Amino acid sequence: MKVYVMLATGFEITEAMLPIDILKRAGIEAITVSVENLDVVAASNGTRVLPDLKMSDANLSDGEMIFLPGGMPGSKNLDENPAVINAVSAYNEAGKWLVAVCAAPLVFGHMGLLNGQKATCYPGFEDELHGADHQQQTVVRSGKIITGCGPGACFALGREMVAALVSEEAADKILSQMMFNVYA
Repeated sequence: MKVYVMLATGFEITEAMLPIDILKRAGIEAITVSVENLDVVAASNGTRVLPDLKMSDANLSDGEMIFLPGGMPGSKNLDENPAVINAVSAYNEAGKWLVAVCAAPLVFGHMGLLNGQKATCYPGFEDELHGADHQQQTVVRSGKIITGCGPGACFALGREMVAALVSEEAADKILSQMMFNVYA
């Protein structure tokens, strides 16, 4: 099982790395892709990440899910990248999973993929979710689209990704092992 994580300059580090960790704990291959074909992708806080692949070298057809971490200007850079739009379109047409967090759901909104879907996003980006029924929730799964509201949502987002690809039980077990809300 493969999830392709689209990294654009200015992505939010927590929104990419925490879900990647949760996916890998579930035995899911999480592959980072530099959408700008860079050897190193800088996060919004300046952290430099070595991607697994460059978009120009990637064949994304074997994945089950595409994941767009948010952040600024990362979300804008994803939205303006034709290769990202093509990949998201192909996954949507194939009925595969689409995931975005923070400001990145704007990509799905601008593409018209949220028409009639429930979705969440970082406050202030609601108007970018064209056609969506905006929810003030941490994570929303609507059809084959999963959206999260921001960095603090990433435990729940990673859990929802694993639940969608493996099972609810596996997702809950991983979060418990990570000591998420164990004493709550």
